Amino acid sequence: MKNEHVFDLLKEEEVERVDSLSKDYVRFLTTVKTERVCVENFVDELKKRGFDELNPKQGFFTYRNKFLACWKSGTKPLTEGIKIIVSHIDTPRLDLKLHPLFEEMDLSFLKTHYYGGIKKYHWVAMPLALHGIVVKRDGSSVKIRIGEEDNEPVFTICDLLPHLGRKKQEEKKLSEAIPAENLNILFGGIPFEKKAKGKKEEKERVKKRILKILEDRYGITEADFVSAEIFAVPAGQAKFVGLDEAFIGGYGQDDRVCAFTSFRAFLEVTAPSYTTLVLFMDREEIGSEGNTSAKSRIFEKLIYRLIKAQGLPPTPDNFFEIMHHTKALSADVTAGIDPNYLEVHDKLNDAKVGYGVVISRYTGHGGKYMANEAHAEYMGYLRDLFEKKDVVYQVCSMGKVDEGGGGTVSKYFASYGMDIVDIGPPLLSMHSPFEILHKGDLYMTYKAFKVFLES
Repeated sequence: MKNEHVFDLLKEEEVERVDSLSKDYVRFLTTVKTERVCVENFVDELKKRGFDELNPKQGFFTYRNKFLACWKSGTKPLTEGIKIIVSHIDTPRLDLKLHPLFEEMDLSFLKTHYYGGIKKYHWVAMPLALHGIVVKRDGSSVKIRIGEEDNEPVFTICDLLPHLGRKKQEEKKLSEAIPAENLNILFGGIPFEKKAKGKKEEKERVKKRILKILEDRYGITEADFVSAEIFAVPAGQAKFVGLDEAFIGGYGQDDRVCAFTSFRAFLEVTAPSYTTLVLFMDREEIGSEGNTSAKSRIFEKLIYRLIKAQGLPPTPDNFFEIMHHTKALSADVTAGIDPNYLEVHDKLNDAKVGYGVVISRYTGHGGKYMANEAHAEYMGYLRDLFEKKDVVYQVCSMGKVDEGGGGTVSKYFASYGMDIVDIGPPLLSMHSPFEILHKGDLYMTYKAFKVFLES
């Protein structure tokens, strides 16, 4: 058995499609940096293509602006199963705390709480943008997007200079060198008004000026932060990487690369045999907690809606009959082998960058704890399907057994009785502010999803 590079197997007519898809993806990554924006972006596209909310034939459903499902009904009855692809649209980031704004030594800062698995040292001394929403007491909302345009300021978290950092940072573990409570965003530095001669100095003059700017420009007050969702994310555009532009670098590719490719594949599928359902879920990076996540019961509500739309009784018997025949893909990325860190990889079993989409039969850690594992029969089905349709794929795990591991949403969907496996492209610098993807793997991920939905 020998894996081969995508560009050794691409058909001549596919090379141009790889470049076209890659350019579209770079634009998507540059624009879409939060869950809400991802849902808005996809819903706008669905409406342009004639999808109606809750239409049983060709529809979509959103929940709390952070969960999206879209579907096309198939020619076969629902009781013969559904083809499902599920990805997550949340990414590691820095969230503003409930009471973030403070001043110290005439400098104004925003306090943060990190979301998901990050390396804290990645987030200092780099340009950051603020994205999110503020909901005021009267229910009105204000969208926040600052730091992405050329004429806008960016933000940053200051690092300690090496001249003073030997004991404070360099002699500590990486995980301890930058405490989470020091991830404070530099936000302002000009006093509200000049200090009058002989007058007692007012406190928090910089903070007062910042609050005035927030009120004048956005109509929000300090109290509004408690009902806000504002995230600090890397500022700027996604980019092609490498002299040959082989790679795409950008923030949030775990897991928006799977969201982008599954959505594109879904839109291009016409007249499917089985009902196709593509899901975009929230909160995966913190264990799928909350009512917009894979652990919520919103999926069940959706399936019961589809059951009723086909004139079937909405009973548990019908639900589990459908699940028994359902085939699903948990669309999520995995770690590509980095030649600079071979000591943590199993070269025989881990994913190679540029060698196609990765089927991860199981995830978890140690003795396969906290993992779904696809059955041999389902693996055989996917192997046959992909090889017949010239999908370049590899079957891999993630790292040496004792080095760690990771989890996905597949175990939550497997609990319903469906066949499901993890599949997605390998990344380098995963969970960093600038993740790296090979554009050949991007294309094969899209192709695998399309072939699956059409089968």
